[in-house]
Amino acid sequence: MSPRFAKKFAVASLIGLVATSAHAQSDYPRGPVKMLVGFAAGGGNDLLARLVAQKLAEKLGQPVVVENRPGAGSMIALEAVARAVPDGHTLAIAPYGTLAINPAVFSKVPYDSLASFSHLSIVATYPFILTVAASNPAKNLAELVAAAKAAPDKANYGSSAPVMQLMTEQFKAKTGAPFEHIPIKSTGEAIQGLLNGQLTMAFIDPGPLMGPLTAGRVRALASSGSKRFPELPDVPTMAEAGVSGIEVDGFMGVIGPKGLPPAVSARLESELIGMTKLPEFQERLKAQGLVHVGSTSKDYRAVVERDLPIWKDVAQAANIKLD
Repeated sequence: MSPRFAKKFAVASLIGLVATSAHAQSDYPRGPVKMLVGFAAGGGNDLLARLVAQKLAEKLGQPVVVENRPGAGSMIALEAVARAVPDGHTLAIAPYGTLAINPAVFSKVPYDSLASFSHLSIVATYPFILTVAASNPAKNLAELVAAAKAAPDKANYGSSAPVMQLMTEQFKAKTGAPFEHIPIKSTGEAIQGLLNGQLTMAFIDPGPLMGPLTAGRVRALASSGSKRFPELPDVPTMAEAGVSGIEVDGFMGVIGPKGLPPAVSARLESELIGMTKLPEFQERLKAQGLVHVGSTSKDYRAVVERDLPIWKDVAQAANIKLD
């Protein structure tokens, strides 16, 4: 083959590859899309997944099927996404704890929170509310800490997930409050523990908390969010309540496998951002105790990158391993 012909052949081959890639991306999706959820049906992640799936299906023109794969703190579902073909037909709801917390508290995590995924968009955020029973005399964080120091044998906290435990250990480190950890199974159990006096305090997400809070059965002392939670405008952030350095906005985002074609990734990012601007979508999130976001892919990745080392340091300092 002459050099001149070889050059023409190489150029023609490159053009063919680009055309094929462009056609494959413009043809997306070519069939149903799976939306994996690492928790059982009926929970907050599942409800959000079904809402997102409904809106995505309308935009993509293909069914988006929610598939629940509960277990191992959502790691089973995310491992499946990490191993999936990167063509945009396998996505997942990725909650905050699965990406930012699990690597800090488990020795073996079957994915890399940054390297294994295409981070598409954070759809919603929520704070964690530091809560006590309404019968607790503490009206603010200073009074709660003072009471714990005065009677350490009566001071404890409940956590139903690693993120709540790490936040409370961070709170203890910053205040010197001697709260003993009591593991529990659910936020419902945390609320019940506060009401029956078995727990002194707990960080609780807004969804299950709003009912007891509105009924006056529990008291919210502070929010972990970077800003005040819109539905609880009178509840200060941790910094406003006098404890700086604890700022946690839990999130629910959508991810795909690493290596999604750029056009596919861009389309999914755009559709996810667009749905969070819909009033109906925002109202549905609000009913679940969530705040709509619609972040860019770049911002999503930056949040994970920022928070991973923070929680690794907290877990190491508190000697927390959940293997």
